[in-house]
Amino acid sequence: MSKIELLAPAGDLERLKIAFLYGADAVYIGGQEFSLRANAKNFSLEEIKKSCDYAHNLNKKVYVTVNIVFHNKNLDGLDKYLKKLDECHIDAIIASDIVVLTMAKKLNVSYEVHLSTQASTLNYGQGLFYKDLGVTRLVLAREASKNDIKRIKEETNLELECFIHGAMCTSISGKCILSNYCTNRDSNRGGCAQICRWVFDLENTSQAFSITPKDLNMVPYIKEMIEIGVNSFKVEGRMRSVYYIATVINVYRNIIDKILNNTLTDNECKYYLDILNRCANRDSTPQFFKSLPTRKEQYFLGREEISNQDFLGIVLDYDEKSKMATIEQRNYFKEGDIVEFFGPNLETYTYKVHNILNENDEIIDVARHPKMIVKLKIDKKLEKLDMMRIKVFDKDTYL
Repeated sequence: MSKIELLAPAGDLERLKIAFLYGADAVYIGGQEFSLRANAKNFSLEEIKKSCDYAHNLNKKVYVTVNIVFHNKNLDGLDKYLKKLDECHIDAIIASDIVVLTMAKKLNVSYEVHLSTQASTLNYGQGLFYKDLGVTRLVLAREASKNDIKRIKEETNLELECFIHGAMCTSISGKCILSNYCTNRDSNRGGCAQICRWVFDLENTSQAFSITPKDLNMVPYIKEMIEIGVNSFKVEGRMRSVYYIATVINVYRNIIDKILNNTLTDNECKYYLDILNRCANRDSTPQFFKSLPTRKEQYFLGREEISNQDFLGIVLDYDEKSKMATIEQRNYFKEGDIVEFFGPNLETYTYKVHNILNENDEIIDVARHPKMIVKLKIDKKLEKLDMMRIKVFDKDTYL
């Protein structure tokens, strides 16, 4: 069996490091040019080079998106940019415009070329066409069914990358013009205003209406996807928080490893699903894999999105002698709260908050100021960048 890759989003260097720490094999990032996530911080060429050096020291990979739909003015400097990416030693670009694919081939760059989901690949004929242009991996449309994926793999023998978690587009894999129409922001060149998340008033009625798809969540079908030849499992979300990335990547890392070791149980799957559904503010579902979505996979008549406050803090340091953890607080917590810590090398650990110390080692009963530094005495050895969250689920009840 080919190595199964877990591919994480990274909106900046901090999130890139978190993604790798929590189990990603590769990350995809956007440069400051030619990238669809224009509102993300994105990476300068210097930062891309630094990211590649960091990743390669860990034997991991960096892919750079060059995935806008190009207009004439966008072609200026493209060849120089593709050469600069080669000098940064990236592992692949992700692109959909034929001009980028053919230019990369003409320049004889050393990195691979992956076909972006923006190309909406749903059939093997398209895959073979792009294979002739030098593409080594297809990032399939989110709308691809199990049978679609299986046939494309059989006919093309290319690497396949599929989204397994995150936001869905109400259009076909990003081919949306609603943003352009409503706000004059081009969704296919990085300016998506997410019109499908808006709530509309229906004429002559008080009923609110939306066209919002629920998020994607492929936990129940990861094993089947491995069996039909998916090589890379992709998480959406270059603009998501470090907590979201740590939680989602940590969960899928565990799931994939347990599947490969044949140790994953149904009850563990239920636990992982509950954890994933707590770290985002929209419901999630497998969407297109087994059948076409129904009204149950869509928000039509309004929804309630509650901002998640589970993320309580991030460990900055742990002193083994004093058993004192230094934590940067992210959300309100107080004396007596039941919380838990998790990390890449830490089995989820339950802790009752007591004796909170501030930076001056004074006892306080509440950590209420965002990013304040506090200290907690914890017997369990923690590591830098372990996460602290509200305890909602008791894992033991799933076993």
